[in-house]
Amino acid sequence: MTAVDASSTLTPPVSDSDHAQGAGNAKVTLVEYGDYECSYCGRAYPIVKQLQQALGTQLRFVFRNFPLSQSHPHALHAAIAAETVGVKSEDAFWGMHDALYEHQNALDDEDLARYAAALGVPASEVINAFAGGSEVKRVRADFRGGVRSGVNGTPTFFVNGERYDGNWTDVESFASVLRSAAKSHRPRTS
Repeated sequence: MTAVDASSTLTPPVSDSDHAQGAGNAKVTLVEYGDYECSYCGRAYPIVKQLQQALGTQLRFVFRNFPLSQSHPHALHAAIAAETVGVKSEDAFWGMHDALYEHQNALDDEDLARYAAALGVPASEVINAFAGGSEVKRVRADFRGGVRSGVNGTPTFFVNGERYDGNWTDVESFASVLRSAAKSHRPRTS
């Protein structure tokens, strides 16, 4: 199997509604389907940061929720909390995203509310969001998109819309794949 698997295509493609860091016209878009309570995603978090540093403006990073609630009892609420904070701003979403991975062993509802409050979102908004609403729908839509894209575990990465099945734990190898994708990038004509 190749590192980038053309038989597994990202569905739906990245859009303006996704949470993204980096320019929309970057040569490489790296999408992660992740679970805030997954230990492997916790390991991937600093690796993605290193990739962002290494590739700079050539890379756009997109995060989509894929909470594996049966294995990780706090994952769904963590995703809902991140989406609730993200309503405030994209920067607030990324602040919450970082806080969740940096405090992965403290994801009960009170912790989530505290992280949100530190980012300027009232704890009550996060607690209320757990009962339903647009944030829950957003998490479910991300999850359904992951299923359609062939995601069956976390983290799962896509490079320019194609599933990456290579060794994501090897930063240099992963960065090399991303650099190759940047070199072969063809601008859209539409």
